[in-house]
Amino acid sequence: MSLPNRIIVEVTEIPKLKNPSLICGLPGSGYVGKLAVDHLIEELKGIPFAHIFSSSFPPQVLIQSDGTADLMKNTLYYCKNKSCDLVLLSGDAQPVSPESEYEMADEITKLCEKLGVKTIYTLAAYITGAFTKTQRVYGTSTSSEIVKEFPKHDVHTMNSGSITGMNGLIIGVGKRKNITGVCLLGETSGYVVDAKASKAVLEILAKMLDLKLDLAGISKKGTRHRTTC
Repeated sequence: MSLPNRIIVEVTEIPKLKNPSLICGLPGSGYVGKLAVDHLIEELKGIPFAHIFSSSFPPQVLIQSDGTADLMKNTLYYCKNKSCDLVLLSGDAQPVSPESEYEMADEITKLCEKLGVKTIYTLAAYITGAFTKTQRVYGTSTSSEIVKEFPKHDVHTMNSGSITGMNGLIIGVGKRKNITGVCLLGETSGYVVDAKASKAVLEILAKMLDLKLDLAGISKKGTRHRTTC
């Protein structure tokens, strides 16, 4: 496969979904969002329908579970639920430059428009630099109405600071396209792969979207994320 463009989107099908929401989990501090969305894909039996390749991903390949190697990519899955249909975005990496991050966010939100997505949830880390026994979940949204509902879901509202990288850009770019954005951030030290923070975020998300999830096995997923060169 040649890479003549910065970003290549390969779509195998455009699924017909009912009032879907997008949930994004990309690699970052503590792998909080990545672990959470990978668990959702496994738990809800997500079906892959699109891959996004970028020349702005780190220059390496990843070894798959069957022993083969493949370029880094982001993958979109869909799953049908009784409460709501979901689109799940998991990725091997985030782009490495600000320009490419904006371009990737634009491509993702274009797909949201095609799929009829009205709300985007990004799952991320709230880095404290300290270890805690109980992780809190912080949040922000492009909708003031959703922010008002945070206390009901035990979400601590952020009222200052910024969210860097794709977790912030996706909801920011989505806002410009009239797609509501929510970012949920699990409290973590930032020093380790933090499955407990991922679990805390998923517990909140399950309440917000009325999902029934088995979270017992998520702590085992933290040991899978190893790289070599």
